[in-house]
Amino acid sequence: MIPLVETKRFTFKSGLFIVATPIGNLRDITVNAIDVLKASDYVLCEDTRVSKKLLDKYNIKPKLISNHKFNEKKNLNKVITLLEGGKIISLISDAGTPCVSDPGSIIVRECIKKNIKIFSIPGPSSVTAAVAISGFTDRYFFYGFFPEKEKEINKDFKILAELNSSIVFFISAKKFLKSIPILKKFFSNRKIVICKEITKLYEEYIRLDITELENFKNNLRGEITLVLSERKNQKNDNKLDEINKKKIRKLIKKLSIKDIVEVINENKNISKKEIYNFCLTLKNEK
Repeated sequence: MIPLVETKRFTFKSGLFIVATPIGNLRDITVNAIDVLKASDYVLCEDTRVSKKLLDKYNIKPKLISNHKFNEKKNLNKVITLLEGGKIISLISDAGTPCVSDPGSIIVRECIKKNIKIFSIPGPSSVTAAVAISGFTDRYFFYGFFPEKEKEINKDFKILAELNSSIVFFISAKKFLKSIPILKKFFSNRKIVICKEITKLYEEYIRLDITELENFKNNLRGEITLVLSERKNQKNDNKLDEINKKKIRKLIKKLSIKDIVEVINENKNISKKEIYNFCLTLKNEK
């Protein structure tokens, strides 16, 4: 029999509750989330100092357990033991929904293995908030934070560049400025919305073409959310100019047409069909 805990409003089953918290404005929290947190025996949180501000505002007094990317594995046995003992445990992050570019996935996977009940308490999300105000297509791919290694970035961005949907990234302000060249390299045929301080006092949305980022001087701070648009109309592909035609003439003796198309088209937004047809023309001249 699953133990129950009574609150003034609702009765909750024991288990792990994934609770979304405000992404900025502390009033952006659901009534359900408040009830669950009040009913919790323990709350797992990234930074107890950050979480305490939210919990104190709503007079919520559970026991806090620090749970971040450096100690999540170490916490695992303790948390599972508490859950198997019938406790109600809520998992929150500093902002937004846990397990989405935030700690929590390790514990969730272990709960699944152990058949421990998991409940999702939805709420604020910087991803959907940013997509909603972007004006881009609502078909979007959420990527999260950039990898640390440039090799991984290049590998992933080459794939992402082919997606004709909006793309959402998280990134620190400091890293964003350093990443402008690579964004221009792979996504020059898109628009971008830079979302800073969502729901906070200095909330701002900066709308540009990716090609305009070169002169971007805005003094950004903290973490920001980027939304890239779907690709611009492919009718605007650049024409195959004489420089690239000369390059193709050199490559035609060494590479297959397929390989030449990839080499010439990469990051230049040139029509693949035009490259292919020019290669065929050269082949037929022989």
